[in-house]
Amino acid sequence: MTGVTSPLHTPFSVLRQAPFFAGLSDAQLHAITLISRPEDWAQHSRIYNIGDPVKSLYVLLDGKVRFAIGVGGRNTSAGDVLERGQVFGWAALVPEAQGRIATASCATDCRVLAIDGARLLTLMDADHTMGYRIMKQLNLLITGTFTSFAAG
Repeated sequence: MTGVTSPLHTPFSVLRQAPFFAGLSDAQLHAITLISRPEDWAQHSRIYNIGDPVKSLYVLLDGKVRFAIGVGGRNTSAGDVLERGQVFGWAALVPEAQGRIATASCATDCRVLAIDGARLLTLMDADHTMGYRIMKQLNLLITGTFTSFAAG
């Protein structure tokens, strides 16, 4: 990746367009960008593996990420291939999570926005409106992931 971000693909603009962050104000989105950092990953890289520490929530800025969840030795392609604006790594918003339960690997060169999970939880505690909206979306994301897993 070149590291050059198009104005249409800035972290703020992607958050603003991402359904996961729908309903948040520009000020709330800006606060999230302040606890985030862009990361570039080469094709075939693993952003995280099952069992890795849980630190960041990710938003895909550019590229395609293959997401596979594993439970009891069974892997599936729940979520399959993620595209720009989609969120993954939701375990970072589950304080009791001991490690990742999925893998996220780059199907292409990728640029992601890594959001510090602990700091996002602190923002959500301080701004209950933000917290409520994000937790509603988190509930939908988790439910959708496990529904896809159960469907095989």
